[in-house]
Amino acid sequence: MTASPSTTSSTRTTGTTDQQPIRQQRTTAVTYSSETLVRTEQTQRLQQAASLRRGHQLALARRKTRRAERAALQARLVLSRTL
Repeated sequence: MTASPSTTSSTRTTGTTDQQPIRQQRTTAVTYSSETLVRTEQTQRLQQAASLRRGHQLALARRKTRRAERAALQARLVLSRTL
């Protein structure tokens, strides 16, 4: 009443063959989810870098504006002294 070796080996082979696509699907799903996570993080980092650049450009523009206003004031003072 013992199973023959050929019967048990084919059952084992069939069992692993049936589970292989499931494992592959899980691996694929994990790969897709990790790729999605990486893409999301990269997008967030790019947005943060763009925001920092905009802030830096805005601060630079304000400094240049103040410098130009001071230069204009100096020019007006020099012109008023000469008249």
